[in-house]
Amino acid sequence: MGYTCFEIDESEGVAHVRLCRPDEFNSMIPEFWSELPEIIGELSDSGRARVVVLSSTGKHFCAGMDLAVFAGGTGAGAGGDATGEVGRQRAALRYNVLHLQGVFSALERARMPVLVAIQGGCVGGAVDMVTAADCRYASADAWFCIQEINIGMTADVGTLQRLPKLIPEGVVRELAYTGRRMDAQRAASLGLVNEVFDDHETLLSGVHEIAAEIASKSPLAVHGTKETINYSRDHSVEDSLAYIAAWQTGMFQPADMMECFRAKAEGREPSFEDLGPVRRGL
Repeated sequence: MGYTCFEIDESEGVAHVRLCRPDEFNSMIPEFWSELPEIIGELSDSGRARVVVLSSTGKHFCAGMDLAVFAGGTGAGAGGDATGEVGRQRAALRYNVLHLQGVFSALERARMPVLVAIQGGCVGGAVDMVTAADCRYASADAWFCIQEINIGMTADVGTLQRLPKLIPEGVVRELAYTGRRMDAQRAASLGLVNEVFDDHETLLSGVHEIAAEIASKSPLAVHGTKETINYSRDHSVEDSLAYIAAWQTGMFQPADMMECFRAKAEGREPSFEDLGPVRRGL
């Protein structure tokens, strides 16, 4: 299937999803908001991809929300339908904001890890997006900006909720209050990005190498690891220990562990089943 905002390649358990509107700095037009959750949801449900690499094209990773989204009443900061009673307008806008939040939450809900490769500017809604991923990597020219404050609004699609879980709260406050840029080197020193590469080419090569290593592991064990880390982020240690105990009771089976032992004894790489498809809804 063809998409307006994305191109997709799949190889050896790695799905490479690329933003493909470089001349427009990959801004988030209306189609973006339906295509991204559809792509990630299908990859997760099918179970054939063990890792997703989310990258971009052109000079900048993503310029954030396109003005067309605001003008059309789709964006989180848009006024929505000007007709109807005010309370109903505001209730509809709230629902719309929740929908936009859910687009990026799809990255967290995916059964496989999502690795993001960032070059150039990562602006506004793009920061919301990358903070919902599992791991972030950057080229040396990358920079991050919580742009919303610069256009007179409060960021509301995930940055202010996720970024304080990734870097010190005081730094988040400064960036969110001032709209200043944070370069790749500082982002790495704070832990927002895992590694900085010299340029876009080496960035993609390096991230795909990491993705291939993850794809070689048991997909069920990786899935359980992601679920557990996400749960632990938002719960107490005691609750999180209870969660992993329940998870292991249901999901841990010895087949993949025994395959690891056999492969080591036989001097080969282990081979694992994919997660297999799941079906949402009825």
